[in-house]
Amino acid sequence: MSPLKACDKAPQFSLPDQDGEIINLSDYLGQRILIYFYPKAMTPGCTIQACGLRDEMDKLKQMGVEVFGISTDKAEKLLRFTEKEMLNFTLLSDHKHEVAEKFGVWGAKQFMGKTFDGIHRISFLINAKGEIEHVFDKFKTSDHHQIVLNYLNTHP
Repeated sequence: MSPLKACDKAPQFSLPDQDGEIINLSDYLGQRILIYFYPKAMTPGCTIQACGLRDEMDKLKQMGVEVFGISTDKAEKLLRFTEKEMLNFTLLSDHKHEVAEKFGVWGAKQFMGKTFDGIHRISFLINAKGEIEHVFDKFKTSDHHQIVLNYLNTHP
């Protein structure tokens, strides 16, 4: 696994959101975008991370940042997750993990002594030119939103 780095061009993609609508990254050129990859909707860590972003969405929007969460969950599960947690941002279904692979966040993971392939919890801030501005890869799910906000406050 080799995640993209700052200054890399963000790979273009089209994925279905929680409502089954196709979202094209290219439609957001000219905006800053936070793309956060997470392993699985409705699990404790992923819920904490999503709710942290939900609770800070007003600040993120004021800073001109659009948020997309990407997992391999199907759109139906993402819709249930969005409704259950009252999420106020878009979740995208990368069911075949093609986008995760392009961003370099798909790879071997270990859990309870077993090794398997999955999404690594990494976030990318994409600038208005479509380049990776910053990579967030060292955080706890409970402070992800604060680390993102801290970066944005020091790099407006």
